[in-house]
Amino acid sequence: MEYNGDLNEIESHIVPVDAILPPELFLIPIKSRPVFPGIITPLIVPGGKFAKAVENSLNGNSFIGLVLLIDEEHEKNTEENIYSFGVVAKILKKVNLPDGAVNILINTVRRFKVESFVAVDPLLVAGVTYPEEESGAPKNTIKAMMRTLLVMTRELAQNNPLFTEEMKLTMLNVNEPGKMADFVCSILNIEKAEYQSVIESINLKDRIEKVLLFLKKEIELVSLQREIQENIQEKIDKQQRQFFLREQLKAIQSELGLKEDKYEKKYEKFLERLKSIPADPEVIEEVEREMDKFLYTDQNTADYNVIRNYLDILESLPWEPAPSRDMDLDKAKKTLDRDHYKLDDVKERILEFLAVKKLKPAEKGSILLLVGPPGVGKTSIAKSIAESMGRKFFRFSVGGMRDEAEIKGHRRTYIGSMPGKIITALRITKEKDSVLLLDEIDKLGIGMQGDPAAALLEVLDPEQNKSFRDHYLDLPFDLSSIFFIATANTLDGISRILLDRMEVIHLSGYITDEKVQIFSKHLWKKILEKNGLDQYGLQMDKNAIVTMIDHYSRESGVRGLEKQTDKLARKIALQIVKGEKYPKAIRASDLEGFLGVPKYTDDRMTKPTVPGTALGLAWTSVGGATLLIEAVFIKGKGGILLTGMIGKSMEESSNIALSYIKNFLGSEELFADKTIHLHVPDGATPKDGPSAGITMATAILSLALGKRIKLGYGMTGELTLTGEVLAIGGLREKVVAAKRVGIHKIIFPNDNKPQLDEIPDYVKKGMEFFPVSRFQDVVRLLFDEKSAALNREPKGSPAAKKGLKKRVQAKKARRK
Repeated sequence: MEYNGDLNEIESHIVPVDAILPPELFLIPIKSRPVFPGIITPLIVPGGKFAKAVENSLNGNSFIGLVLLIDEEHEKNTEENIYSFGVVAKILKKVNLPDGAVNILINTVRRFKVESFVAVDPLLVAGVTYPEEESGAPKNTIKAMMRTLLVMTRELAQNNPLFTEEMKLTMLNVNEPGKMADFVCSILNIEKAEYQSVIESINLKDRIEKVLLFLKKEIELVSLQREIQENIQEKIDKQQRQFFLREQLKAIQSELGLKEDKYEKKYEKFLERLKSIPADPEVIEEVEREMDKFLYTDQNTADYNVIRNYLDILESLPWEPAPSRDMDLDKAKKTLDRDHYKLDDVKERILEFLAVKKLKPAEKGSILLLVGPPGVGKTSIAKSIAESMGRKFFRFSVGGMRDEAEIKGHRRTYIGSMPGKIITALRITKEKDSVLLLDEIDKLGIGMQGDPAAALLEVLDPEQNKSFRDHYLDLPFDLSSIFFIATANTLDGISRILLDRMEVIHLSGYITDEKVQIFSKHLWKKILEKNGLDQYGLQMDKNAIVTMIDHYSRESGVRGLEKQTDKLARKIALQIVKGEKYPKAIRASDLEGFLGVPKYTDDRMTKPTVPGTALGLAWTSVGGATLLIEAVFIKGKGGILLTGMIGKSMEESSNIALSYIKNFLGSEELFADKTIHLHVPDGATPKDGPSAGITMATAILSLALGKRIKLGYGMTGELTLTGEVLAIGGLREKVVAAKRVGIHKIIFPNDNKPQLDEIPDYVKKGMEFFPVSRFQDVVRLLFDEKSAALNREPKGSPAAKKGLKKRVQAKKARRK
């Protein structure tokens, strides 16, 4: 049938799609990249409420709104996680998928803006507006920008193999500037936020400018990618050419008898060296076997480099016996005295070792363990030992080490395998009798790859390390000439079996006088040189040094003192550079201006000034310390409440102390309706050990009697239920800690007298020591003896029975 009417009448009845766009849309959030207007494309909508939104849309006007998610990983409500601008699309066709999702064919029409949400549950429905596109520039400007866009897009299409012919054809057929900008942006690989910025660009000029910028970046990226591919291809061609030339060279060398190269000569010299030593036959045989494999292995295979690395490591090791050395004990003593103040017992042990080496050069290596708090000079002592012996020194830390292969190496079957730390150290020092320092040996760990401490057992045993086998070498190597030195802060973290192989030397903390000497002789000069102040003639008087030690660095070592001195030097350096006036002679009054408010301003926590307090002496991994133990009565049902991060042993000591004092006073009623709260200040620091027993008992007794103990005393000792005072450890560290805070009267177990004799006289100078065997001796020292209750022994104790027997005998004698 033909229609003979007027065509204008038909056109007047055609309604533009823009005119039928609904004011409300079902919103479908999409990820990664938007679908730009003017594109027909399939879209898969997951099952659930968004698939239901598609069904509802088809039952209505068939339009849906596509909006980008802001954060794909975020789990907040969808309405809070979408951009406000999106693209409206007409659903042309729908296909249901087996998993509940739907595959729809859509035709995107134009941009919209979300003005409000009509509904958010169960379906997301928004009220929208459709902004009109703005030119933003004259027609000629838009036309010029359009041409530029076409030229750059064609350039990208030519250099990018991912462009299909269909894309190129579409690009040529799009004439409208806005649609052209949208199409070009849709084929670029840019960030989601950049896509969204184009969607939100209603101004045509701004939109084309953004797309031109993104297009320029894409062209540069494609150009760079092409350049990289060309370089890779050139390298591949070059490698192939070198391979063929190398094969030709091998053939020519074989014909002329010139097959030998520099590595072969090197390894042959090494083999001659082993035979001249002579080395272990097993080593020589293995080197010969590896050399044969090396000669017949292609250089381009992985095995070639594995064999060469293995032979290189063997060649770099010191297989020769340790050289004979002339031991000069006077020189060694001067070296040790020059670098370290005091530490006489350590120096004496080193000189003893050197004397034995002088009398018997064939004597094998020794293992020393230097134990002490941080900053007392353990590592520097090891360096001085190496220098005094004329040996090479190598240090490596084993703290935190969890892999056995760090000590014994990896097997050659693994990729990237290498020898252990011991063999590596000898490769560097190239001497068989080097001094090796195993730092922080108390901090070894146990991991999934084995126990490094167990691996060290073979290394440190003189009977076993004569034929030590590293897993990588798999050959016997003599370690018995090495002088091993280990350092640790405490013995607690070291395996007992490993500790049995080492000779332990304890380094206690320094007292104030020692720190003053160390500062004057070593530290001050070192800090001035470090900060470039050695030419300015700076001096510090003794009073200032003592003030710095007492008020800014009371720790056992001198590392804190070094840090404070370094801080002081930096402040002076700043004054010099600024041209300000600075003190050439630093006095105690200047320190607060440079170092701030003193850290330690008083000693009130070292004076038991009220009943229920007593001062104990403790040993820690960072040196000695003082503990002011406090006790008070609180309402309760008896017993004892403990605070202050007290460990298991200390908790048991407190219960023993309470039981003893109850028996000592012979009065259960006093404690019947009261609980004793016992606290050890500095509650954030863990504390443990039995040596606070007599201190706790003294604090409880002082509380029960309501009497303050005599001032100036510090005490340490383990208490038993019968009142015996047992020996403790770390006496020197505790004495040093007491002297550091001004305590000069020390109560200690009588069984520790031999340890007291070992403490140098200059440390004990000005101090009084009171050995005790029973708690009754402590009471007589600390309390006023007017009270008869304090002069008796607890009922049932051996001493009480003995006293009762004497009184009975005396009474019988008087009757006769």
